[in-house]
Amino acid sequence: MTVTIYDVAREANVSMATVSRVVNGNPNVKPVTRKKVSRTIEELGYRPNAVARGLASKKTTTVGAIIPDISSIFFAELARGIEDIATMYKYNMILSNSDQNKDKELQLINAMLEKQVDGILFMGGDITEDHANQFESASVPVVVAATQDETNTIPSVNIDYEAAAFEATSYLLGKEYEKIAFISGVDDTLINQQKYNGYLRALKEKNVSLNDDYILTGDYSYDSGLDASDQLLQMEDKPDAVFVSSDEMALGVIHGAQDKGYQVPQDLEVFGFDNTRLATMVRPTLSTIVQPMYDIGAVAMRLLTKYMNKEEVEEKKVVLPHRIVERDSTK
Repeated sequence: MTVTIYDVAREANVSMATVSRVVNGNPNVKPVTRKKVSRTIEELGYRPNAVARGLASKKTTTVGAIIPDISSIFFAELARGIEDIATMYKYNMILSNSDQNKDKELQLINAMLEKQVDGILFMGGDITEDHANQFESASVPVVVAATQDETNTIPSVNIDYEAAAFEATSYLLGKEYEKIAFISGVDDTLINQQKYNGYLRALKEKNVSLNDDYILTGDYSYDSGLDASDQLLQMEDKPDAVFVSSDEMALGVIHGAQDKGYQVPQDLEVFGFDNTRLATMVRPTLSTIVQPMYDIGAVAMRLLTKYMNKEEVEEKKVVLPHRIVERDSTK
């Protein structure tokens, strides 16, 4: 049988209100009474009913986090940042995997709201009109992380993706190369477009003509990097360097080149994006854009707590700093 607050009160010979005060850490309980109730709770194995407490307070102290791929190192780091701050502020987290599928994303948002979460953190592709309508009709605050919102109305935490891509491409162009390939994400998301715009802007500033053959796409996976590497190295006019929009794809590019007998960076320089742990696990180690994944998750969760607790929010569109880290995949 489930032990109830009534059982604890009866066994300790106190009121249910006193048990509630002890459970909730209310200081208005005599030390001797607190000790007796705490001992009774331990002996009976009583666990407070979170659902009942949520109904009483109209809060569940639970947040929903929707991410595209739980197995991704990038999103795992984001989730860790979210979890650490959630724990700090005594929130539980429901983590769901959306596979970046729009229908599944909308279904998960609805499921989170049905579970009476106090807030939602969303990480995915583009925020469509359907997403925006669902967020707008939600009775709880929503924050997006590593995700762009074209309406510019939803609180968010990101980096400046266009500036980061511009700096990465300019870095490679600064080595007097002109044949710079770019491997983008396959999805036509706002973030991918911003990275592409940064790449184009760098070429334009150096008066380098765009070669459409050098623009390839992948699904952020290692295998898609292998495929892209194969395509690039089969070209008669091979690129000197390649800027890849994710570290995992960049590893595929490096290994694909090595499998064909090419040396990195001597024959092909490779530059990644994200600075996940993979960047230092590959040989040669990967030059990349440092995107602070953990910080994005942590700041997004803190921003959400401000909205949930009705604290003052000075800036609802947070842009965190990025930087370049040079390693051995570039000369």
